[in-house]
Amino acid sequence: MDLELTGKVAIVTGGSRGIGKAIAQALAREGADVALISRDIAAGKQTAEDVAQRSQRRIAAYSADTGDDRAVKNAMTQIASDFGRIDILVNAAAQPGGQSKPPKLPEITNDHFWADMNVKVMGYLRCAREAAPHMARRH
Repeated sequence: MDLELTGKVAIVTGGSRGIGKAIAQALAREGADVALISRDIAAGKQTAEDVAQRSQRRIAAYSADTGDDRAVKNAMTQIASDFGRIDILVNAAAQPGGQSKPPKLPEITNDHFWADMNVKVMGYLRCAREAAPHMARRH
């Protein structure tokens, strides 16, 4: 299927593994260049190399914690500078899960809840807020 993504620049948060990695691979197969954002830059670079080799597209890794305003702003600014544009944003970042048994209801604290919300909700909004002005320049 041709989604007409050739020449587009996509950002995928949480792009070093799991769903984010699969999305990055699919975007690259469709012709997009992809910037991967992850907290683990070594894993991000490895994924970038793997995806680039398979797709022959430009894939680069950037380190940022989507729970941190400054880190997100810096990553988006660097990506826009490096690629010259931002066309697509896919938010797939999340706190690592599945490492242990899920907590029982009485064990869930406000701190656990707000940490998850900071990455999954506010983090997605942070990324959209920082990417949107770059995207708007293209239209």
